[in-house]
Amino acid sequence: MYLVCSDLEGIYTPEIWINVAEITGIEELRLTTRDISDYDVLMKKRLAILAEHNLKLDDIQAVIAKMKPVEGALDFLTWLRNLVPLVIVSDTYVEFAGPLMDKLGHPTLFCNTLSVNGDGSIRDYILRQQDGKKKVARALQTLNYEVIGIGDSYNDITMLNAADHAILYCPPDKVKEEYSNFPVVYNYTELKDRLLRIMKKK
Repeated sequence: MYLVCSDLEGIYTPEIWINVAEITGIEELRLTTRDISDYDVLMKKRLAILAEHNLKLDDIQAVIAKMKPVEGALDFLTWLRNLVPLVIVSDTYVEFAGPLMDKLGHPTLFCNTLSVNGDGSIRDYILRQQDGKKKVARALQTLNYEVIGIGDSYNDITMLNAADHAILYCPPDKVKEEYSNFPVVYNYTELKDRLLRIMKKK
């Protein structure tokens, strides 16, 4: 039985931190795992920027509340969930994801959490486990699922390597070039076609 194990941001929703950067005017917050492959380095940089500018969790949540899914994402996810089980595995946080999950029909989401001070400032981030995306894919395989991985950036690569089938969705050029062994799609129509071919339904 097939199961899709997919990333979230950049595939079904815009990048949260890029939206925060646009609202606050802090350009450094535009950096994502598409730019910096080491997630710990990236998050420590983000937390330092938030502290420097006195941005609190409420400020980020206010940005997220106004965000909308990528056009067509809800329809695609509805189609996909009627076809095969789906688990979204993201490096985002429980404290961020709620409004976006509401708008996407509440797909199953595995993600991380934040440690927040009493004044609402973000003290630290807490990974559910190291290399969690890869470990989710491996765990699902132990349940006899044939895992199809979908990702777009550096932090998805170990999951894609672990999956039985892998798809890069709209990756930046440098990721596409470094991991040219993965097939690439650029829209939901192409993604549907690739999934149906993998599952031998087309």
